Amino acid sequence: MLWIPFTLAAAFTQALRNAQQKQLSREVNAVGVTLARFIWALPLALGYLLVLYAVEPVAVPQFTTRFIFTVSAAAISQILATALMVLLFQRRSYTAGVGLAKSEALLAAVLGSIFFGALLGPIGWLGIAVGAAAVWLLKGRSKPGSLDLTTLLVGLGSGLCFALTTLWVRDACHQLDLPFLHTAAWVLVWTISIQVAVLVGWLLLRDRPTLLKVWQRPALVFRISLSSSIASLCWFTAVNLEEVALVKTLGQIEVFFTLLLSQHWLKERVSSRERLGLLLIVTSAVLVAAPSLIGG
Repeated sequence: MLWIPFTLAAAFTQALRNAQQKQLSREVNAVGVTLARFIWALPLALGYLLVLYAVEPVAVPQFTTRFIFTVSAAAISQILATALMVLLFQRRSYTAGVGLAKSEALLAAVLGSIFFGALLGPIGWLGIAVGAAAVWLLKGRSKPGSLDLTTLLVGLGSGLCFALTTLWVRDACHQLDLPFLHTAAWVLVWTISIQVAVLVGWLLLRDRPTLLKVWQRPALVFRISLSSSIASLCWFTAVNLEEVALVKTLGQIEVFFTLLLSQHWLKERVSSRERLGLLLIVTSAVLVAAPSLIGG
């Protein structure tokens, strides 16, 4: 049952982070906004890990080659997912961008079943199907007589990369024989360390002006990193406790927070189509959580 509150906390802080990234994307390119997500998250994650060891000292695990490969794959996949989502923000509204990226739940279920041995019951699959319908509604309408394939592919690409990230994170967590909080913290520290090294190295070599722009917005960048680190920690802990498809489908409740932030903070208009999508998201979350609630 612990996976449910961790997932809800992750969904809220992720919606908040995405709204802040939308603000920064008006001034900084996709790579710079992606770096803002991670740059201050590293010291925050290290601090959290130290607190855990102070409260409950355990052995420092041995990190195998397989573990390092898995967290590296997760780190790169999350960079790509975030950059694609920022491109969505620049092409469409905040709500539509998040809605398209939420295709990750369906993709995580399919990939988890094929490659990671995850098993889902009929109610869980029904919840995923309802969530997929909600994502389709939330993607919004194209211009009459046209299909915006580029935007759709960017959204599905973001969802795919987010799904792969979460599946690899769960696999990495299960390679460490530690309490679940320590496990999630170690995977978080490794993942963020790789992400910061890759992004800073890339920008130093290819785009130093973007580094300067990120440096010039310290307050907003810190808020993005703080909400990002909390969201990632909660996601990592949740997927360590429960199947990825269930966590990510319940995590679609994030769209509820997205619509609230879009309407009341970013002052974007929320259409009736998006409200129907919200209703389906809530229905999807209830269907996915029901077996755990009954079982608990």
